[in-house]
Amino acid sequence: MPTYTLKDAEALLGIPRSVATRLVSEGIITPTRGPRRALLFTFQDMVLLRTANSLHDAKIPTRLIVRALARVKASRGAGQPLTGVRIRAMGNEVATRDEGREGWQAVSGQMLMDFEPGDPGAAMVQSLHDARPPAADAQDWFLIGAELETEKPIDAEAAYRRALAAEPTFLDPYLNLGCMMCDARRFGDAAELYRSGISQLPSEPLLHFNLAVALEDQERPGEALTSYERCIQLAPDFADAHFNAAHIYETLGNGMRAIRHFNEYRKLQR
Repeated sequence: MPTYTLKDAEALLGIPRSVATRLVSEGIITPTRGPRRALLFTFQDMVLLRTANSLHDAKIPTRLIVRALARVKASRGAGQPLTGVRIRAMGNEVATRDEGREGWQAVSGQMLMDFEPGDPGAAMVQSLHDARPPAADAQDWFLIGAELETEKPIDAEAAYRRALAAEPTFLDPYLNLGCMMCDARRFGDAAELYRSGISQLPSEPLLHFNLAVALEDQERPGEALTSYERCIQLAPDFADAHFNAAHIYETLGNGMRAIRHFNEYRKLQR
């Protein structure tokens, strides 16, 4: 299994040494020791360090990052990895979502009803890019759906579907509706929607990427990997696709391919 030094973590992820070492000293991450007692991180550790760095970039104080991740770790129980939890910054707080739970504030445990997809770990991608201007009716229904997402998700879904009926090649409704479905844990519905989108827009890398994320949430890593690889074929500079593919390859025990994709991610981050 490949390992990474603290210097690697700083270079690849951009995480400040002070944040990484604080996570180690607090027991959030437990790396092994190499020659001269150098810290050696696993790929799972690197995923968590990447999440911590995203929170740091969002101006979350280090002490709050540590407290939040410590509480999440305690809630998972012994032996349960933190990489299964979706973690993101929400304003000046750290919000999480775990299996079987709604969004909750990591430090206080308070429920967050407006938790949205798009966390730093395995984030769903939302985009306002479209290959060409959609029909007027489709655009109108899309805007209605966007306005209704928070308060009336059922009506929002109906509006997005009306937009797609009017313009099947309109990218944005696929992305927004798919993210809504995944946020509601309707991963199978999301995957079906993304496949429908791919049938209309086969060369759109965002659809392949989001399909891969939905398949990962269904615990179908092999199929997810195929979609990540297709995304990378279409967009070789899609950094998150390389990172997520590396994570799956590492989990499946294919260290060589994991390293190859992680090196591509590193080059793109530079």
